[in-house]
Amino acid sequence: MRNDGTLDDQQGLGGSADRSDDTCSTVRSAGSSESATARRFSLESLRTRLGGLTNPLAARPGRSRMAVATGAVCCLGLIGVSQVAAGATDGSTTPVTAQEIAQRAAADAATRSLDRQAPAPTTPADTATTGADVPPSPTAEPTPTAKPKPKPKPKPKPKPKPKPKPTRIAPVAGLDQAQMDNATAIVRAGRDMGVPRRGLIIAVATAMQESNLYNYASGVLPESQNYPHQAIGWDHDSVGLFQQRPSSGWGAVRDLMNPAYATRQFLNVLVQIPGWQNMALTDAAQAVQVSAFPWAYAQHEWQATQVVDAILA
Repeated sequence: MRNDGTLDDQQGLGGSADRSDDTCSTVRSAGSSESATARRFSLESLRTRLGGLTNPLAARPGRSRMAVATGAVCCLGLIGVSQVAAGATDGSTTPVTAQEIAQRAAADAATRSLDRQAPAPTTPADTATTGADVPPSPTAEPTPTAKPKPKPKPKPKPKPKPKPKPTRIAPVAGLDQAQMDNATAIVRAGRDMGVPRRGLIIAVATAMQESNLYNYASGVLPESQNYPHQAIGWDHDSVGLFQQRPSSGWGAVRDLMNPAYATRQFLNVLVQIPGWQNMALTDAAQAVQVSAFPWAYAQHEWQATQVVDAILA
């Protein structure tokens, strides 16, 4: 410390080395003991403290650094408080009080202390209501499957052709329709057998003599009346167009009541007679029927011829 009351410049180039009283002299006597050195440091310390009291405005290195640090912290604190006040009131310029800052800090701490919960999963219904900006969730496209080949439709079974109904031939030669129908049945049965025209005329003439071309049942055989018939006779057990007798071996009653069957029975016997085609009609018919009136068949030859020709036309 100088005599004028100012502190020595400890940071200067001169420093304490320029002072003759701070430097240990090499020429001093060995008699300067440790007590002298201690006394010198005590005086210097006292000098320094007294100088600070006499000149409070003098520069002190340690305190200067403390002052600078304190000023920086205060500036930073003021800047932080102004920013908090500016953002806490939604853009308003009203300053925030210390109580409001404390309350917000406490609320923020309480919020941070709560357990964080995972957001609830969204459902398709929620995403559908969020608006048109949300793209729809992709859906799996159905894989194309091979279409089964249609089964071929079964071919319809051909309908059976109905049997042609025999054409009803108009009566000729003074016959009625029932007689003409029976004559037609005789001619068709003989033609199916391959019998020539002469044999067909003999058969029709014989039926004209025996039954007048009506299919007779027998009063003696009530069974015969169970089948279609047009008249009832009483000549023993004779039945049908040719008045054939079941008792003589011509066949069963139900068969002889069928005009086609009765015709085949007559012609089967006729074609077995030798030379029947060259015989007189009445003789050929008598050879089959063995009637009590053998000459009666001849009277029907001309009429039978007209009927057969009308049917074969």
